[in-house]
Amino acid sequence: MSPTSERLLAQIESELEAMIVADRDGIIQKWNSAAERIFGYSAAEAIGRTLDLVVPEEERADHWRNYRRVIATNIINYSPDHILDVEGVRKDGSRVPLDAMLKPTRDASGHITAITALLREGRSVVR
Repeated sequence: MSPTSERLLAQIESELEAMIVADRDGIIQKWNSAAERIFGYSAAEAIGRTLDLVVPEEERADHWRNYRRVIATNIINYSPDHILDVEGVRKDGSRVPLDAMLKPTRDASGHITAITALLREGRSVVR
């Protein structure tokens, strides 16, 4: 694939898949244009805030318990291609069903430094 084709593919994917990168504390570090479209927050509004921004209130306790466990143990219980069915909350308070893939970023010693969530609206038919 040519460099131009690779750039075009990356651009198309960035428009289809929301990418949210959060640090060890769950603070949003990156927020792409698809995340803006899906959730209604601009990158400027989202970056620097916690993931509570998009996690429904009644799911936050479980979310943070699992997030802290992953950070503490450096173990994420999903393969890189595992798709999770989750629900997010938009800026206007409405809910959105999402397909999510989680990908850890590790430092040289193997410790998780960030977690990237790749999200698409809707539920996938095939798991």
